[in-house]
Amino acid sequence: MNGNKRQYDVIIIGSGPAGMTAAIYASRASLSTLVIDSSSAGGQVKVTHQVANYPGFVEPVPGYMLAGNMRKQAEKYNARFLLAAETTALRLGEDEKWVEIDGRDLYTSEFVILATGTSPRLLNIPGEQEYKGSGISYCATCDAEFYKGKDIIVVGGGNSAMEESLLLLQFVHSITFIHQFDTLQAEKITADRVMANERVDVLWSHEPRAFLKNGGSMIVEAENLKTKRRIQVERDGVFIFVGLVPNSSFLENTPVELTESGYIVTNGQMETNVRGVYAAGDVRDKKHRQITTAVGEGTVAALEIIHKI
Repeated sequence: MNGNKRQYDVIIIGSGPAGMTAAIYASRASLSTLVIDSSSAGGQVKVTHQVANYPGFVEPVPGYMLAGNMRKQAEKYNARFLLAAETTALRLGEDEKWVEIDGRDLYTSEFVILATGTSPRLLNIPGEQEYKGSGISYCATCDAEFYKGKDIIVVGGGNSAMEESLLLLQFVHSITFIHQFDTLQAEKITADRVMANERVDVLWSHEPRAFLKNGGSMIVEAENLKTKRRIQVERDGVFIFVGLVPNSSFLENTPVELTESGYIVTNGQMETNVRGVYAAGDVRDKKHRQITTAVGEGTVAALEIIHKI
């Protein structure tokens, strides 16, 4: 390594609500704090159209604004953000902890908080990788405007599918949902708002089996789970909202304990099985994944470290 080497009181990997809250608390306590992220700051929040259940905001707040304010607050107390950074090596031992960035710069700390969040789950069926970003999208905030006045398919029926579809309905002409169950799994108040729209219909008890393209249109080959009969549904584009997976693959060669699904195991103090390593936010093994739970966990992890230094 020919780059720089620098020591911090705490290193936070991930800059969603959990990571940025931890950064606010740690930096306000005068701890030298480094936040590392392979993307831009904000996690899933920055691509959430409206956040309607964050305390203190009577009216819904745009996700990018909430995320931006969190970063500004952390930077106000001198937290440093290292964004669009590629972690090329990682050591999370009991006595030695460091992160290598871009194959040259080494950052060390006695304490590390893992707050890398989650990413959209893929269906992993034929055509998905081929048409990802070219007819298939996973982010309404990012791509809704490209489908203004068009007819689309939404795969999914949970909270994310309903919440994202509220934004999509501001742009698209119609939505056809493909959902594997006979009822929606989303929160009723949100699902009712979507289903009340006359431009929405649902293909119940169906699952996509392949994606095809016909000129500028997308075709979903869907199977009826009851009859096993397959049909083809053609629309202008497809949005997939079928859950999330933890961003934890970078931990596979570390001693940090993960569940079979890849979530990080912690105790109530956000401590992992490795001394000095904490986890917070959606990447942590837990039941509820909300912005407010992530903020609380980031707070706990930071306070635990503050009291140990």
